[in-house]
Parts: sequence; structure tokens; C-alpha cells
Amino acid sequence: MDVNGVDARPPGAVHRFSGTKRGAFPAGSCLGFGFVRDIAALPKAHLHVHLESTVRPRTVRELGGPPEPEGPFRSFQEFADQRARVRERLVTAAHFRRVALEFCEDEAAQGTRYAEVTFTAASHGERVGSPEMPLEAVLDGLAEGSARYGIECRVLLDHSRRRPVERLRLTLKLALRHDRVIGIGLAGDESHPLAPFAEVLDAAREAGLRLVHHAGETAGAASIREALGPGHADRLGHGIRVLDDEGLVAEVRERRIPLEVCPTSNVLLGLVPSLREHPLPRLRAAGLVVTVNTDGETALAEEYARLREVFGYGDPDLAALAAASIDASFAPDGLKARMRAGVEDWLR
Repeated sequence: MDVNGVDARPPGAVHRFSGTKRGAFPAGSCLGFGFVRDIAALPKAHLHVHLESTVRPRTVRELGGPPEPEGPFRSFQEFADQRARVRERLVTAAHFRRVALEFCEDEAAQGTRYAEVTFTAASHGERVGSPEMPLEAVLDGLAEGSARYGIECRVLLDHSRRRPVERLRLTLKLALRHDRVIGIGLAGDESHPLAPFAEVLDAAREAGLRLVHHAGETAGAASIREALGPGHADRLGHGIRVLDDEGLVAEVRERRIPLEVCPTSNVLLGLVPSLREHPLPRLRAAGLVVTVNTDGETALAEEYARLREVFGYGDPDLAALAAASIDASFAPDGLKARMRAGVEDWLR
């Protein structure tokens, strides 16, 4: 689909939704940038990706789900409704295990060595009448995928701001039962305040969980301040609206709070007019910690390829972004060190 002259789903390997092969840049090719390296070979950490948004088109079809949208969403609500129709097709343990296993295969093909995948466990458990089953099945699928494809995965559990506090309490209980669940966070419509959930978030922080909230995506600087204050955010999901407030930019820069930036998703949801107008370069120029992610709306190597194409980023820029994602991750220190070394080797 073309968005202001830029294909929002161009070069790279396989788009999980379209399932089509796009013109991937071959290793050692020249596209006006001189010698360019194979982006799929660049070790990457993927920090902002919703499992339910990564379900393959074939899997969606086989489960009787809706077709992929043909163009950008007209509103955030339209996006949420479409994704809800996909989620409704996930019913059995085999379904959840399958999408987790396929996620690992697809991410490994993109050069993702470590992923922190977001999953709405309590909502699924409530819907299918089995509080534990969806998360347990996803963890089983991720474990199998990790062993099979050589990718490390951890899970972040999210909770819609529109839903009751009691469901977030259940989310916290689920998180505390599984070592591979490393954090929780609030998602959804940011016009709904974070304050009602503060007590549960306090408990999560005291229990040693990481906190990562969507903020500064569909709402402005106030949502980011709330995420950093009572939300105790370790990272900001999206966070692009930080640029609305110079004082907030200074605070986020000083505290080195990483931003989980998802350029293509922002365009597809109508939050940014086009990729060329995306604020990612301005976020970097402001000295903020910027990580590159997909939100589950495309593939990670494609996202990096678009930065090369649209912003003219060279391989050192892409390597710096990959390193920032590794450093901002909650991966074990040893894995971080190995991945950083892999990034350095990629540049040689």
C-alpha cells in the first residue's frame, strides 16, 4: 500500500500479513548507498510486538478469521476492532501454541535474536473460560520455537486501559507464576487514565516485574508523564509524542528512558501522515534512546530496510539502532554481550 509516495510495506523478507515476498535487498547490494549489508544478518532485539498482530495470513484464514486490511486504518478503533476479530479465532491450546511457534520462526528469519513479545493473557483466558491455558500454551510454543530456531523470547502481559482494574490484578497474578513473563503494562486508548491502576502497578514494581506502557502514541505528553510517574515505566511503548513538550524531552533524555518506536504501524494507524514525515530522525537528533520495532504490523528486517530507504540511513546508523534495542532490552547480560558482539561483527 502506498502512503504519500512510500510503500508502507516494502523491502525486506516476508510480511506476515500479506505473506508475499517483497524485493529484499541482497547482501552486498548497492542502492545508491554504496555497499550495504544484509539486514536480516544484523542481530536485533524486538521489544514492541503484539503476538496477536503477528498471526500469519494463512493461519488466520485456516482459523476462519478476517482478511488483511487493504489500506491504512481510518481510526485507532478500526484497528482495534480488526485485531479483536483475529483474536477471537484463537480458542484452543493448539491455536495459541501454533501462533507462538510461528512467531519464533518468522522472527528468527528477520535476524531477531531476542524478543519481548506482548500478549493479552487475561483477556484471552476470560474469553475462552480458562484463565491459565492461553498463557501456558503460548509459553510452550515459545519454548519450542526457541529451541528449534535459536531465538530467545520473553513475555510482557498487557492490559487495556478500558478494562477493569480487577483484570489487571489477574494479569499480575499470571505474570508472577511464570519466570519467562518479565513484565506487565497498560495498552489501548491512551485517553483513558492510568491512575486507577496505580495500586496494582505499585505491587508489580515491588514484585520485581518490569513496567512498559503504551504512551505518547494516540495521546500527547500528559500520557507519557503519567506513564513515568504513577506508571513507573521502564520503557515507553511508542512515545513519539514526547516531542510535544521540550521539558519532557529533557526529562526522558536525562533518565535514558528508551522509546519503542514503530514507524510503519504509526503510518498504518493514521498517527503519522507518511514514513517520510515520521519523527524518528527528530527523536534521535534530540538525544533520546530510540529502538526500532514493528508493533506486529510488519517484519523487523523490513522496518530497518525502510529506514535505509526513506531516511538514507547507512549501515552504521542501522547498527546503532540495533545496539540501542539490545541495550534497552531486559535480556540477560550475557546474551546482550553476545548480541552486541554480533552487531560489531556485522559492521566489519
